This record gives sequence, C-alpha cells and structure tokens, in this order.
Amino acid sequence: MEEQNKKILLVEDDPNFGTVLKDYLMMNDYDVVHAKNGMEGFEKFKKDDFDLCILDVMMPYKDGFTLAKEIREKNKEVPIVFLTAKTMKEDVLKGYKVGADDYLNKPFDSEVLLMKIKAIMQRKATETISDSKQFEFKIGEFDLNSKLRFLRHKGGDPVKLSPKENELLRLLALHENDLMPRQLALTKIWRDDNYFTSRSMDVYIAKLRKYLKLDEKVEILNIHGEGFRLVINS
Repeated sequence: MEEQNKKILLVEDDPNFGTVLKDYLMMNDYDVVHAKNGMEGFEKFKKDDFDLCILDVMMPYKDGFTLAKEIREKNKEVPIVFLTAKTMKEDVLKGYKVGADDYLNKPFDSEVLLMKIKAIMQRKATETISDSKQFEFKIGEFDLNSKLRFLRHKGGDPVKLSPKENELLRLLALHENDLMPRQLALTKIWRDDNYFTSRSMDVYIAKLRKYLKLDEKVEILNIHGEGFRLVINS
C-alpha cells in the first residue's frame, strides 16, 4: 500500500522533540504539520484534512485528551496516536476512552512509531474497502449477488449461500487478487477473533472452494498467518 504523501498532524509542545520527530516522519515520506500546543493543533486540524493525528498528552492551554475529544467531534474516523511521559493505567484507559487508536510512552523507538502508523493506516484503508456498498460481483464465470445471497455459475441455477458464506465471499470479492486479512473477516463477520471462530472461518472457506471449483481459473489462496486471496487466473 502506498503511504507517500499521507498527511499527519503532530501536536507536540517540546520544540526540539517536535522538530526532530517531524523531520523523521518527513524523511519517511509523510507530509507533517507541526503544532506547538493543543489550541494551535485544533486550529490547524479545522483548516486541513489529515490522515492521522499524533498528540502529546501533557501540553499547555489544552491537553491531548481535550484536543482528541474536539477532533472526534469533527471527525470520528481519523486515527489518533497519543504520546505521553506518563505510564499510569488510568491515563492509558482515558486515552482509549476518548478515541485513541494507539499509545506510546516517551521515550520510544521512532521505528516502532513508524510501524504503528503504517499498521493503523493499512487497517483504516482495509475497513473502508469492507464498508463498500457494492453487492454485485463478477468472479470469473460466477455472478454473486450478495443482497439476495445468490451465487450463479454461467447463467445456471443460483446457489443460495448461507449468511456467513455470503459475507465471506463478498469480502473476498472486494479484495480480489489482494490480501483479505483474516482478522478483518473475523471481526466483521464473526464479531470475534479467537481460535474457535478462526477454525470456523476455515470451514466456510472450504465450503466456498467447493462452490467455486466449477471454474478452474478461480481459487482462494491461503496466505499463511495473514489471511486469504481470491485469485482469478487469466
């Protein structure tokens, strides 16, 4: 996934640390706007569109928690990462309560922050795909209507899919030739991510493979430890 030119709002009142972090993120192809306190941060947020916000917790005029609440009132989706010198459990919980996506205690490894940013942005992009309103799909020689839960091969009689079969095939179709993360399917369809729901999903994948074997160019690949790919071979 292309991360270049993603815009980040960095709100950090320590000028030296803020400058160093801004330069580091820009070296890694992010467009960074630096605000030096919570009030300035909110003004900058209102004037632009950001892909992610990094907020220091302890700041003059307006702390990170208050700023996060204001940001959430304007935008419920933009990811928020808190930076804090505190390690108290209450503060971490408070951060998540106001809508934080992640939390880093100072001092931290800048590479860890970079990995967290990439993971959050990938997750948000994947969620956007899965929330698509599309319900009709062409899968090789198959037609899927996920509203009616019909899977039809070459204009033949439609097969009525179960609700979970239907949702799983729709997610795979939305990610055609790309990775459909295992965790995404488990949380979207089963509303849980544990050993038993994971095994249940494997059973449904096997059922979908049986339906799709009528077209030898269509296959569902298992990407070990990651998820599945619906591949249409030419």
